[in-house]
Amino acid sequence: QVQLVESGGGLVQAGGSLRLSCATSGGTFTGGWFRQTPGKEREFVAAINWYGDATHYADAVKGRCTISRDNARNTVNLQMSSLKPEDTAVYYCAARTHDITWYVGSIRKDSEYDYWGQGTQVTVSS
Repeated sequence: QVQLVESGGGLVQAGGSLRLSCATSGGTFTGGWFRQTPGKEREFVAAINWYGDATHYADAVKGRCTISRDNARNTVNLQMSSLKPEDTAVYYCAARTHDITWYVGSIRKDSEYDYWGQGTQVTVSS
């Protein structure tokens, strides 16, 4: 079982930056970040493989976000810049433990992740 706790959310002006952190209880997993706004389905943001040498981003955030991990410190981070009002959402950290094979078709799906954090709110004002 992997426990995940997000932090770093908050209110920021458009064009600003935020760094989200996900503290984990350890284990071997693919790490992912998703986001959700009221009335909408959870949306893939970014993922990183166990070794930290493969990443994948949603088109909506590509070039503005960087996902990273530190397995020694058990953290998975999401650096966001040039934020837009449409980035406003609750951001969730997730761990895919049942299979660490890196397949883009799978790591984009929230149903492929086994454990989730409680979420952290990001609000971008215009």
